[in-house]
Parts: sequence; C-alpha cells; structure tokens
Amino acid sequence: MAPTGLVKTYKTARRVVIGLAGATVTLIGIALIVLPGPAFLLIPLGLAILGIEFAWARHWLRVVKRRTKDLKQAAKDIRRKADNPIGK
Repeated sequence: MAPTGLVKTYKTARRVVIGLAGATVTLIGIALIVLPGPAFLLIPLGLAILGIEFAWARHWLRVVKRRTKDLKQAAKDIRRKADNPIGK
C-alpha cells in the first residue's frame, strides 16, 4: 500500500497538471476569439479538461453547451423564417 503522503502528492500533482493543461487550452481559445483560429472548439475543450478535476469548470462547460444549443436553435428559427416568405 502506498504511503499517505505519496498519495496526497500524486493527487496534488495531478490537479496541477490538469489545471495547467486546461487553463492553457482555454486561454489559447480565448485569445483566438480575436485572432484567426478555432476559438469555439478550444474553449469547451479547455473547460472539459479542467472539468476532470474542478466542479466550477464542469458548471461552465454545461453553461457553454446550453448556450450553444440555444444559439443553434435560434439560427434554425431565423433560417426557417427566411425560407418561408410572408403569405405562403
């Protein structure tokens, strides 16, 4: 059985590595909002990585998914209205 101190060190190291990786991907995604690149892919990916260890990141990932779903539905509604001219 592993010593308690070693397990605690492993858990802390895991949290730090996941935090750094997720934060890096998320920050690159945020930078790509104004720079050319796939910002809207990297931000949720970064939140998903952070969500492995952090509950707040899981919450924000759910918020992003919900808003994405709402935007997709709004775009479909706009397209449907544009395809159906008035009077038909």
